[in-house]
Amino acid sequence: MALEIEVIINGQQKVLTIEPYDLLIDVLRREGYKSVKRGCSEGTCGTCTIILNGRAVKSCILLAAQAHKGSIVTVEGIGTRDQPHPLQQAFVEEGAIQCGFCIPGIILSAKALLDNNQSPTKEEVKQAMDGNLCRCTGYSGQIKAILSAAAMMRGEK
Repeated sequence: MALEIEVIINGQQKVLTIEPYDLLIDVLRREGYKSVKRGCSEGTCGTCTIILNGRAVKSCILLAAQAHKGSIVTVEGIGTRDQPHPLQQAFVEEGAIQCGFCIPGIILSAKALLDNNQSPTKEEVKQAMDGNLCRCTGYSGQIKAILSAAAMMRGEK
């Protein structure tokens, strides 16, 4: 029994046809949002993180129907190659990316933090990143990149 849900994805109003059991990650990937990655399928690795109604959430443990009437942001909606979001720019400048698999989820967790706190402490950044696992880079470069992006967004860089 198919359902229709209304969502805003990266600023675009959409009506999506889903099954009641569809997970949000599967619907987003089916719709072409390939930055949303499947990692653990348990909500522990953070690879599938998106922003839903202003909060960083794990899309692998949410039913798509739970996003009805919601606003979703994926990495595809925050910057481009020619005009990257300050977080994307800072991650490149600080060398905080290696394989890149986890980075979309990490960037969105960081964006949700910076959208609500433009001057986070290092401890607040660590807390916001808890639940995003990275096997390649470690976290010090990522924390530095997030703090650098915060400074850019405040107009200090």
